[in-house]
Amino acid sequence: MPSATRAGRVLRERIFVAGVIGAVEWMTPRMRRVRVVGPAIGGLRWTPGQHVRLVVNDLFNARTWLTGAVRDALRTYSVWDLDPTWEALDLVMLDHGGDSPGAAWLRAAEVGQEVSFTRPQGGFTVRAGAPYHLFAGEETASVAFGAMLRSLPASARVYGAVEAGAPEDHLDLPRGEDLVRVDRHGASAADSAALVEAVRGLDLPDEPGVAYLAGEARTIQAVRQHLVRERGWRRGDVVTKPFWTPGRRGMD
Repeated sequence: MPSATRAGRVLRERIFVAGVIGAVEWMTPRMRRVRVVGPAIGGLRWTPGQHVRLVVNDLFNARTWLTGAVRDALRTYSVWDLDPTWEALDLVMLDHGGDSPGAAWLRAAEVGQEVSFTRPQGGFTVRAGAPYHLFAGEETASVAFGAMLRSLPASARVYGAVEAGAPEDHLDLPRGEDLVRVDRHGASAADSAALVEAVRGLDLPDEPGVAYLAGEARTIQAVRQHLVRERGWRRGDVVTKPFWTPGRRGMD
């Protein structure tokens, strides 16, 4: 049986992509852009809206697995941008506060630090040929939304509502003129009636488009119910990505 060191090395090389942090900057008071660089990134393929699983604790030793700590070793983050030509991947990460593994990793991130992450994955991506595109979510959704919006042609019709805890917490998104900014004024993002009401107030075309709903699970379910029950959308026209909900780990 291979040693823990050798097994960890095999795991790292076969499943994960390696890089180093090339830059760190604040995008909002609670969101930091972490740029990861390295030759392995040059071979990656990515569709805007996809995510990676980032190693935020020591995953590559036997103790992590034996103690069950592996659940705290990985966190999921949407990709803000990926440029194989420049061998660079950008993650924009929200500091939720508290002492969670992801928040601790983000606060300690510094240039030159080694990073391991999975290849981009996930089906939360733009649907080509949609009559128009509707986006709704909060801070945790805004990174995926930014990448997806950037990928749309200028001729695409866009509508949306993006929520944040305070005005300064909004990420600067492409097509921002087409999006309603919603402020919670410090209230919780869980079960957010403010986001539902903002979507209800949008002046949408009579025919359904494609909706991309992401963020807190209960809130996006309420937005989905509004679209299906009140506006008559088909469920297949609504793409959801529940990133989190109070009391549950590992939603991705």
